[in-house]
Amino acid sequence: MIRQLVLAALILCPGAAAALELGAPWTRVERQEEASASYRLPTGPWTEAGLPVRPIEGRIVRSVWQRDLAETSTLDLLTPLRAALEAEGFRPLFQCETRGCGGFDFRYATDVLPEPEMHVDLGDFRFFAAIRDGAEGAEAVSLLISRSDATGFVQVIEALPRTAAPAAPIAVPDEPIAAEAPASAPAPAAGTLIPRLEETGAAVLEELVFGSGSAELEDRAYPALADLAQWLKEDPARRVVIVGHTDASGGLEGNVTLSRARAASVRERLIARHGVDAAQVTAEGVGYLAPRAPNRTEEGRARNRRVEVMLLAG
Repeated sequence: MIRQLVLAALILCPGAAAALELGAPWTRVERQEEASASYRLPTGPWTEAGLPVRPIEGRIVRSVWQRDLAETSTLDLLTPLRAALEAEGFRPLFQCETRGCGGFDFRYATDVLPEPEMHVDLGDFRFFAAIRDGAEGAEAVSLLISRSDATGFVQVIEALPRTAAPAAPIAVPDEPIAAEAPASAPAPAAGTLIPRLEETGAAVLEELVFGSGSAELEDRAYPALADLAQWLKEDPARRVVIVGHTDASGGLEGNVTLSRARAASVRERLIARHGVDAAQVTAEGVGYLAPRAPNRTEEGRARNRRVEVMLLAG
């Protein structure tokens, strides 16, 4: 029975550096590939000293898979995938679960593809990292697993030798991008923030305007903030965190400070202007550690400069 479960969970070319394919009931919803890049593979939990990582260079393949759920837990999702990797010769390096990983800090210090393809419930996720030696060089893989009420999510990041050929021909654009609308696309229609927040657990607060190099939110009307405030006031048990993000220009410490200050400015606007209970909203900043587009172009940098709201309770 276990062997059948493993075979259903993962299709891997034995002994070959080919990208992983998850079988039914998983469906791939995102795939990105860089022919020559690096990946900072987490090798331990986040602590006050930061996240321990092992930099690995090679062909980096990122994919996200989803499946329908009933009562399946994140451990149930991980177990057959981990067993399949170990059966193919991968040696576990590190694994953790939610608080043992470092919770919020771990999630924002590691590489995560954006919503809605990859959803991470900050109260229920698991991480697994493994490595194996192949004829063409070492291969590393990490699994980040989480779930919503109805959907299971697994992000697979693979670091393969540069000489490894893909499992099948894949057309890779000159600028790999996440499968989201470009920065020039129209903003979401009014009234869509709350449904998206309730469905995925996170949503970008579109059209916020800050002064150049400033953390102060400009004094103008922001429909998204009004919608969020109304939703919070309808139920005092609801809790959210406002998360600031920057592009990769400049140093990490300065960007984290700026992103946190911008998130705090949004929180203050919700409290002072819209009457939201301060206990319902917290503010954090992660700088450039959670991009949703490459930082190589101005368009990508613009998309990475954002403020998000993430659902904690409610």
